[in-house]
Amino acid sequence: MSIETVGDDSAELAAAGKAARGDLARSAHAELNTGSRDPLAILQAQDESRVPELVPIRYGRMLASPFAFFRGAAAVMAADLAGTPRTGFGVQLCGDAHLSNFGVFSAPDRQLVFDCNDFDETCPGPFEWDVKRLAASVAVAGRQRGFGKRERRQATRAAVAGYRLAIREYAAMRNLDVWYSRIDVEPALKSLRSQVDERRARRIDRNLAKARAKDSIRAYGKLTHEEDGVVRIVGDPPLIVPIEDLTDRADAERQLREVIAAYRESLSPDRQRLAASYRYVHAARKVVGVGSVGTRAWILLLLGRDGEDPLFLQAKEAGQSVLEPYVGESEYSHPGRRVVEGQRLMQAAGDIFLGWVTVPGLDGEERCFYVRQLWDGKGSAEVEGFNPKELAGYGALCGRALARAHARSGDRLGIAAYLGGGEVFDEALARFAEAYADRNERDFEQVREAADSGRIAVEESFA
Repeated sequence: MSIETVGDDSAELAAAGKAARGDLARSAHAELNTGSRDPLAILQAQDESRVPELVPIRYGRMLASPFAFFRGAAAVMAADLAGTPRTGFGVQLCGDAHLSNFGVFSAPDRQLVFDCNDFDETCPGPFEWDVKRLAASVAVAGRQRGFGKRERRQATRAAVAGYRLAIREYAAMRNLDVWYSRIDVEPALKSLRSQVDERRARRIDRNLAKARAKDSIRAYGKLTHEEDGVVRIVGDPPLIVPIEDLTDRADAERQLREVIAAYRESLSPDRQRLAASYRYVHAARKVVGVGSVGTRAWILLLLGRDGEDPLFLQAKEAGQSVLEPYVGESEYSHPGRRVVEGQRLMQAAGDIFLGWVTVPGLDGEERCFYVRQLWDGKGSAEVEGFNPKELAGYGALCGRALARAHARSGDRLGIAAYLGGGEVFDEALARFAEAYADRNERDFEQVREAADSGRIAVEESFA
């Protein structure tokens, strides 16, 4: 194949992208379906498969603020996105691309990178759904911070422009260059530091230092203690419950060793060898996140060479993506594998221990999990403390990271040509985001009224 032929293909893809504006105008993305739906019913449908005693904690965390509610209501927004106009440009979606689901973590070369870091809802779908979720999260966060309408609009447009401009950059790159591209933290945060005062710049540096130190060794020191000469995870019920407090210890430990062996089979042979060099020591159920509360999540302590060589893994229950009812079932019958394969496709530098496994539940029912390191240089921004400039700058960084992830799996040339060099799409999504922030506030109030009336149980002490 000649270089000219490749160029011709690129031109055709770009032409198709521009032509798609005739089928769906970019300004049409401002539309939000006004059809009625019951947010509480959608959330309660998810509760049916969750640990009953943990569900009130979920509502307690979601009702802490409208932004917290937004974080936990991915299923609600999925239903809303299904009623919006769709482009024909599919990508591997994050599925829950709000501001707090981006952050830093250690790449395999131990450098900190910035990327999407939550893939529970990942599946293929129209690229704009991720961008709309990101844009809406900026508007919701801006309202929580008390920013004016103009400041929120500027921040939302910055996030969308960050996506649009980045996808145009990736469209001009060779395939391998796109695949190898990643957002290293230091260069990415240089521009953020230039927009803030010295005090806030120091706070950014402190947060980065904290992220670098967040690893299995630190988790070992913070989460364990010695009991009769044996290392155990410290209980903090109901947030952390050692496995022996939930079931017969001997039987559970035998089963967990079998589960860990099965999990290793999902890794590549070289990583199987590394994982096999660790032995199981202890496990505990752990409450994680906001919207995820109630799904089964375990932390597993393993030791390698000796007691100073710990590895903490997290096994998190995976179910159907909230997007699947609207975009079709995943090609992977195992939900844990759906999460893992989606993450591998979207992230520039993934966790070397990322895998999946099927686990016999304590209730006798088999459940699907994905597995990753518990702490591996992970850190996230304190969105609730942003000023307007920081919100805009961070939103643009998240938009860029999202574009890089989409460029790996979708028609980046078509998407770039569809979005164009102007700001039509940016403005449309800024309008959409404000409309969705209105809806989110109404949903928040509706669920809070249900809590106040006793229709749902809420535990606020663990919010």
